[in-house]
Amino acid sequence: MALIYLDYNCFQRGFDDPQQVRIQMESLACQAIFSSAEQEAVTLVWSFMHQDETLLCPFPLRQQEALRLSTLCKVRVGLEADIYALAQTFQRKANLTAKDAIHLACAEFIQASAFITCDDSLIKRAKRPNLSIMFANPVDYIRHEED
Repeated sequence: MALIYLDYNCFQRGFDDPQQVRIQMESLACQAIFSSAEQEAVTLVWSFMHQDETLLCPFPLRQQEALRLSTLCKVRVGLEADIYALAQTFQRKANLTAKDAIHLACAEFIQASAFITCDDSLIKRAKRPNLSIMFANPVDYIRHEED
């Protein structure tokens, strides 16, 4: 079973501008991934970074939805010194922001099979450390899984 680490933007995609076709497609793809988790076809991850970003979210409906979706995540990742060290390495090697580096370090720490994000730039930069994780946009991930 695939162990999937979703970037925080996947938990929020349904709230973004539905007038943009790309956002509509990504939102549907994220919903499909969450449905797969409900059916226990994939395992999702929730980390301390997801929790921090949710608690800092100034929009109550977005916050509630992220917390609801977090219940689908069967793997929980807490703060670990190894994650902090990995994040620092990823910041240097891939020029990532602190939050992105922590998300990536959490995914590597738990040996996720896929890291899914709606951020094209993050996908490109996350490939620099040469990890064995699949990096994909939610739509591309769904397409890959259907092949």
